Amino acid sequence: MSTPIPNDKMSALADLIARDRKIEAIKLYRELTGLGLKEAKDQVEALESSLRAKAPARFGPVPKRGGCLGGAAILCLCAVFVICWIARK
Repeated sequence: MSTPIPNDKMSALADLIARDRKIEAIKLYRELTGLGLKEAKDQVEALESSLRAKAPARFGPVPKRGGCLGGAAILCLCAVFVICWIARK
């Protein structure tokens, strides 16, 4: 860390991380420290790990990803079958 972060800003970072707003946390960390993107990302992820270890109740369950993409793929596949079926007539 190149620049010490004030307590109020550290609280804002912790809040962003707890609300799963990691990109905003990385941007804020970069503004506060002047670090590059990779370094700031690594620091925010390290901070997230320590916060999760200290206060796991503050974090909700890890959200499941997917679902919508699978549904969209099935919808597109059905549309292709319908188009091919119509084109054969």
